[in-house]
Amino acid sequence: MPATVEESHGMKTDADYPLQQVLPPEVLVGSHAAWGHYRQYPVFSRPWLLGRAWLFCGMSALLATLTGTVTGLSTRDGWFGLYYAAVQFAFFCLFTMLAPVMATWVRHRGWPARRERRAVVAAVLLGIALGVAVDIVVSAHIRELVHAHGLQRTPPPDLGPVLNAARSFLELIGLAILHALLGGGLALPAYFSERRRWEEHRHARELEAMAARVREADLRLGVLQAQVEPHFLFNTLASVRALVRQDPAQAEAALDALVAFLRTAIPRLRDDHRLLSTLGQQLDICTSYLAVMQVRTGGRLSWTVRVEEALRGLPFPPALLITLVENAVKHGIEPRPGPGRVEIDASAEGGDLVVRVLDDGAGLKPGLGSGMGLANVREQLAHRFGRRASLRLQPREGGGVVAMIALERSALEEAGT
Repeated sequence: MPATVEESHGMKTDADYPLQQVLPPEVLVGSHAAWGHYRQYPVFSRPWLLGRAWLFCGMSALLATLTGTVTGLSTRDGWFGLYYAAVQFAFFCLFTMLAPVMATWVRHRGWPARRERRAVVAAVLLGIALGVAVDIVVSAHIRELVHAHGLQRTPPPDLGPVLNAARSFLELIGLAILHALLGGGLALPAYFSERRRWEEHRHARELEAMAARVREADLRLGVLQAQVEPHFLFNTLASVRALVRQDPAQAEAALDALVAFLRTAIPRLRDDHRLLSTLGQQLDICTSYLAVMQVRTGGRLSWTVRVEEALRGLPFPPALLITLVENAVKHGIEPRPGPGRVEIDASAEGGDLVVRVLDDGAGLKPGLGSGMGLANVREQLAHRFGRRASLRLQPREGGGVVAMIALERSALEEAGT
């Protein structure tokens, strides 16, 4: 996950959230219409605030001009009409923008997400409350001015102390609702919805990036196979050619083993162009390879494969296991004279799938664990599974080497979906 980012200029939040840029289409909760263009920016960002100010203050200017003109004509006092319009304009702008301004200030502090959310809600509620208070004061001031210019407002009927109090309370509630709707209250749901959409969008991007890394890993594995298999094929064919005259039956056995290996080793692609590979298929490739090498070594190589049947269907990265088996033969069995044995053991240990390749050959030598093949195995495991997979090489008791791949089964199952 991305690290927390806190910047005093408020350009980003804790989730690397760009406040000055238009939101991606997957995150956008605003409108594409000209009057709602500001909503294409993050809620309570500076571009969002400026766009909202142009819209609401522009509407306030039109409304104030209209009411000021009517008041000036009614009182036959143009200066009073102008003053009335100015007061109305200032008040409308104040009550529609006070809470958004306060919330925008909060969002640009670069605070952690939880603190920011609480502070934004508090800022909006405080701004609405201040707007209601200002409304009461300004309304009283306007009533006095209107009364002073001879314009009388018809007073409401006297309903008695209880009903009058109830009416005043309902008027106050209605005023609060009006301020909540026009003063920024409606922006709060958009703010929280936007954050949820942004998290979903970021998660989707991470999944896409992970899928791209897997596809790249599959491609690199295919390239690795294309590099390794011709070398193995040419050497095997050379061995067959030498056996044709010396031991035709052995040459035929070598060709049969080679055909079986090629049949199992040809990679198969899924519909999404990812390599389709299971543990069972990789074990079959290794078995076919060992059968070929048994012929090429004159029968001095033997092998054993032990695996629970239930594990054969697990997804397993291609070309990794065969690399360990090739290393066991090339660096363990071939350099040492006499018979040699390779064992492949796959088992479930806790929540991990553990696959071991054991040989009784020449043992660990300096630089053996740093070759290109093992480096590629380590890189592919890290690329696909991160810390959820590991490769270890260690000496085997009694001589030889143990190479072990451990993978979390949950990681394998996720990679296979």
